[in-house]
Order: sequence, then C-alpha cells, then structure tokens
Amino acid sequence: MSGPIPSDHSEAEPAPSPASADFGQKVRRAVIWRTGSQIAGQLIAWTSTFLVIRILTPEDYGLFALTQVMIMLFTMLNGHGLASAAIQRAEIGQKEMRKIFGLLILLNLGLALAQILTAPLAAAYYREPMVAELLRVQALLYLTIPFASLAYAKLARALEFHRQAQVNLVSAVIGAIVALGGAYAGWGVWALVWAPIAMFASRALGLTIAAQSWMWPSFDFRGVGSIARYGGLVAMGQIFAFAQTQSDILVAGRWFDAHLVGVYTTALMLTQLFNNKVVPLLNEVAFAAYSRMQHDPAALARGFARAASAIMVAAMPFFLGLAAVAEPLVITLLGEKWREIIPLILPLALAMPFWTLFTLLQPATDALGRPGIASGNAIAGALLMPATFLFAARWGIEGIAWAWLFAYPLLLLLALARALPVIGLAPLTLLRALAPPVLAAGVMALAVTLADRALPMMSEPLRLAVLVPLGGTVYLLWMALFARDTARGLVEMIRGRKQAAA
Repeated sequence: MSGPIPSDHSEAEPAPSPASADFGQKVRRAVIWRTGSQIAGQLIAWTSTFLVIRILTPEDYGLFALTQVMIMLFTMLNGHGLASAAIQRAEIGQKEMRKIFGLLILLNLGLALAQILTAPLAAAYYREPMVAELLRVQALLYLTIPFASLAYAKLARALEFHRQAQVNLVSAVIGAIVALGGAYAGWGVWALVWAPIAMFASRALGLTIAAQSWMWPSFDFRGVGSIARYGGLVAMGQIFAFAQTQSDILVAGRWFDAHLVGVYTTALMLTQLFNNKVVPLLNEVAFAAYSRMQHDPAALARGFARAASAIMVAAMPFFLGLAAVAEPLVITLLGEKWREIIPLILPLALAMPFWTLFTLLQPATDALGRPGIASGNAIAGALLMPATFLFAARWGIEGIAWAWLFAYPLLLLLALARALPVIGLAPLTLLRALAPPVLAAGVMALAVTLADRALPMMSEPLRLAVLVPLGGTVYLLWMALFARDTARGLVEMIRGRKQAAA
C-alpha cells in the first residue's frame, strides 16, 4: 500500500461535538448528500436492475438468492462492528485505527477461506451444485471489506458523508455497467455475481482515497479489548439478525425450486427497495449523529422522533402505493413472465413499514452504548421468524410472503417496548409523529384502488401512468391540508431551522 504511514504516536482524533455551532449543519449536509446521491445512484441502479430482470430468468435470480444466505451470514462477521466502535468512541488514536485495520484483515481473510471450504455444504443443502461455484467466486468480496470499513469509519467520525456519497455514486455506476453488460453478453446468473464484486472493489478504492486512510495494519491487539467487546456485541446482534432476515430463503430454498425462489425474492426485492437502499444510508448518518448526542438524552429522543417521522413521510406512500399498483407496475417494468410475483407484493408491502421502524431503533440504542438492546431484539426475531416461515411454507410460496405480515408487527411491538425507554421517548409521542404519514398514505392507497376499479380497459403502462400521478397528488394534498405541522417540520428540518422542543 502506497502513501505516507502515520506514526503510532499521533494524537487522538476527536469527533465533532453536538455543542459546536456547525454540528447540526454537518448532520443536515450529511443527510442531504447521502439521500441526494442515493437517489441519483438508485435511479441508475434501478434502471439497470429492471433491464437485467427483463433479460434474466427467475431461475437465475433464484440461484443468486440461494448464495446470498451464506454471504449474509459471513457478512455479519466481517468486523463492521469494529468500525461502529471506532465511530461511537469520543476519541480514538491512529494506533487503535491500525489495530482495527489488522483485525479487519484477519477476519475477512478467514471468512473468504471459510466460504470456499463450506460452499459444497450449501450446494448440498439446496440440492443445487451451481451454488458452490458461485460462492467460491463471491469470496472475493471479503478482500475489499477491510479497506472500505476503515475508510468509512474515518469519514463517518467527521460526518464527511458527502465524500462517501460521491464514491458510492461512482461505484453504483460501475456495478450497473457490469450487471447490464453481463446480462446482454449472456452471462446469466454470473452477471449478478460479478456486478457486486466490481462495485465493492471500486467502492473500497474510492473510499480509501477519499479518507486518505493509507496506513499499515497492526497485528498487536493489546489494548483493544473494549473496541473488540463492542464490536462483538454488534456482531452477535447481526448474527441473530441473519436468522431473522434470511430464514425465509433458508426455508423456501429447501421447500421450493429455484424458479419459485426467484419469484419470491424478486417480489421481496421490489418491496424492500426503500428499506435496503435508503434506510441503511440514513441510519449511517443517524448513528454518527446520535453518537455525538449520547450525553444529551432529550435532544437524542427528539431527534429520533423527528427522523422516524421524516423517513415514514417518504416510506409510507412507497409501500402502500406499491401494493395499490402492483399489477401494472410489474407488467410494465418487468414483463409478463414475472406476473407470478403480483400476489406476493401485497402482504410484503404491508409488512415493510413495520420492518422500517424496527430497523430505525438500532442506531439510537447502539449510539447510547447499548448494543445489547438490538442484539436482544434480533434474538427474538431469530426465534420468531424461522418458526413462522416453517409453519407458513405449507401454503406454498404465498404463505412465506404472508408470514411477514404476521410476524413483523409482533416483533416491532417487542422491540419498541425494549428500546423506547432507553431512547427516552414515550410511545404516544412516537405514535403522534408517525400517524400523519400513515393516515395520508392509507387515504392515497384507497383512492388509487377505487380509481383503478373505475378505469376502462387500457394498456398496463397507460394504467400505471394514470394511477401514479393520482396517488402522488392525493398524498401531497392530504399532507398539505391535514398534516401541516408534519410537513412544516420536515421542511424546517431540511432547511436547518430549529424547532421548538416537543
């Protein structure tokens, strides 16, 4: 690795203080950059994804989904919790950062080797020999993680998310080019394999350059016990989160063929677009901001309520709108061969708001130094979700989809009961913050459904072109007429004006 090698004796790197004059501006700038670049990046990625879906088959997506279970499991162990610990600490020196880098390298080399060795076991479980071949190549992903995680931690501590945003945008373009080019070249499922490898590698290089995180790793791990313990607690929660979030594929992959698994995972991908592509980036900013606010509980509680309300203003019309226009959307974007996913979208879309709120809790409790809260919630999910999916599988692939709507409301209630007292937020206060966008989106979905039934026979693209603007108009009008305080608060938060304490 080239570049200057910092001394081990460099001073501790302080993080921005919430008391500083520009802290709020840094947070707003981070959110704007992260969301703005994410929108641009996702426009590119979604366009590429929909084009690739039209070229590839459900079997291709089913095979790829089966490999993601093992990758998700090993990703939980990739040391991201060490990066979180570096962000959460008020001060951290260059010496500790080098040790974290060394830990990340050892962990991820071990994960790459473990994936190569255990790939045949995964293939045997699913009765799909191709799975082993795909997993061996996908082990390359772990070689990029130490560099990306180290650079990410340095940028996040300084709330320099605009640099991350620029890198993420470029890497998204590279991944989209590889995916689309591979699909058109006839690579089949391999287009889905090489695209993330290209994206991860370019992101690791770009973040390292942006953060100037050139340093030699240190393999002397004395004195990093507290960081390792914090990272271990985060990782433990993530392992249980794996059982919670991937148990549907484990069950479906064993019970159903690759075609049905591809149908299910494509429906899941559509309904999870917001949660997978937008919420994680906002949670990155939230965790860094909450970490700086951990000694001001009242400010953190207010910030959490406002953030949850703002996210649901965008999330609720997406989820309920998707459920209302599922048929014309799927036929228009994906083609007639994907019609099988339409019945799965309704239960999955209705379940996603509960999952969104569930995932918003962890950054706040982790920032308060209580990663055990998220771990406990994940343990509950690891017990509830697999049992629910196993029971629901007897009703076919649609049963797997409806299981989400049964299990996630229960899991959210438990998580709120454990997390809100730690955050310092009353349940009624959170409910008041969330009610306006939920009600507005419900009215929007009802209006779109009734209008759809009244429409004359027309092509699916034209039907979609009528229903989407109608839904957007109804939602915005309802928010403007009946949820003015929520709309005004969101505008003021974006502009950076201070609101009175609730």
